[in-house]
Amino acid sequence: MLKIGLTGGIGAGKSEVSRLLAAHGAVIVDSDVIAREVVAPGTDGLKAVVAEFGPEVLTAEGALDRPALGAIVFADPARLQALNAIVHPLVRARSAELEAAAAPDAIVVHDVPLLAENGLGPLYDLVVVVDATDEARIDRLVRLRGMTEDEARARMAAQASRADRLAIADLVIDNSGSLAELAPRVDEVWERLTARR
Repeated sequence: MLKIGLTGGIGAGKSEVSRLLAAHGAVIVDSDVIAREVVAPGTDGLKAVVAEFGPEVLTAEGALDRPALGAIVFADPARLQALNAIVHPLVRARSAELEAAAAPDAIVVHDVPLLAENGLGPLYDLVVVVDATDEARIDRLVRLRGMTEDEARARMAAQASRADRLAIADLVIDNSGSLAELAPRVDEVWERLTARR
């Protein structure tokens, strides 16, 4: 089994790279998906988040109100740290379960947005960083996710810098351009990964 840590700043296109790697046959362990699962209604994770942040982070239906929680944690590093202390251990445990279920010869790609921030690089055989210019990332966040430029910059500022991410990279996928340009870059990385298996 080859364990890959895949990361990139918000708006860099990590999810698209993950999708392309899955199409090649990688087993994807997506931390964002798992992070949503562990705070779904009825979970201990959601109960812990409500205990920490109050009932105002719930929707009328009892689900996590992500925009309300985001407004709290992205404006205050201490509150973001409190949220991470709840969610990260739950995500790690579920990720380990999914990895253990993969075939012995699998390439398991752990899609981890905060890999650099949390010093997780040593957990993987290789770290792949999806990189894009700040301008490209802001454009995508505004155009595709409906954020204001200020919101996009605040989200980016809450994450590791490009330099910090690139410093831990074994392989870098440049995604400052179009999707058409991205696919052959992912193909090349897949060839390098399969050669290491």
